[in-house]
Amino acid sequence: MIDLIAAKVFDPRFMGVVLTAVAAAATAFAVVQPFLETDTLAKRMKLVSDEREIIRRRERERLAPKATLRVAPKAYMKRIVEQFDLRRWLGTDTAKRKLLMAGYRGPQSETTFLFFRLVMPVVTTIGSAFYLFALDGLDQPYLVRFGLVIACAYGGIKAPELYLLNTANKRRAEIRRAWPDALDLTLICVESGMAIEHAFRKVSTEIAASSVVLAEELALMTAEMSFLPDRRQAYENLTIRVGLEPVKAVATALIQAERYGTPIGQALRVLAQESRDQRMNEAEKKAASLPPKLTVPMILFFLPVLFVVIITPAIVQSVR
Repeated sequence: MIDLIAAKVFDPRFMGVVLTAVAAAATAFAVVQPFLETDTLAKRMKLVSDEREIIRRRERERLAPKATLRVAPKAYMKRIVEQFDLRRWLGTDTAKRKLLMAGYRGPQSETTFLFFRLVMPVVTTIGSAFYLFALDGLDQPYLVRFGLVIACAYGGIKAPELYLLNTANKRRAEIRRAWPDALDLTLICVESGMAIEHAFRKVSTEIAASSVVLAEELALMTAEMSFLPDRRQAYENLTIRVGLEPVKAVATALIQAERYGTPIGQALRVLAQESRDQRMNEAEKKAASLPPKLTVPMILFFLPVLFVVIITPAIVQSVR
């Protein structure tokens, strides 16, 4: 048996037939294989697309009963604003800018602001007059009462503006704390090769854990960069909505980098370092101002108690 196999192996004619058969089979397999294989990549991409569509449909159904980004103003507010033409008399550019800085966008915000700007002075005037004159809640001369009514009316006029100012200051403080971190993330994304739009979109999702307000502003700027014909307008809108000097400096650097072709990464690195230094300086300033602020509370509250604790045992012993 072994001799027969060895004879066949060393037989040139037999080996030629075997190699020819193997070559023919390999050729046939190479020709038929593309028709037998299934497109797994296309199937996987189709599965991913279907899953994405299912998730998108589920999220839309979940968010359907909730409030949308553009909420229609109340009917009675809109009617009063249009009837008295408040946009002409009370709607100024400064008020619109304050609404944007406070995070209120859209026509419903302006309508609500104008409505309360008209209603609050009337309510405070009528309420204070009823309390001071009808209920006689303050035993003062009529001239003093009349002055208090005027002061309440002025407070009602300024109340909506003070509310917007307070809300805008809180938003600016939150953005100021998170802005250096956002710049660092943007610098990392840009130096890794991402475009500036994709970098800001990525940062808007990552920075949401520490600052929802900054994530919202960056997402809105990214959307404006995608739809507006000029990126410069999107950067300027961001500075108007935020109202901070570090943000304005970054927007100016990005505009100049786009206009003159300078590297964005270098400018972002310098601005990020400046923002971190500024945040550290503010923290050191607050720490340095703490001892003078604690002087008066210590004199009024701590030292008397300390004196009582120290002197009381000596007084008791001397009395005994």
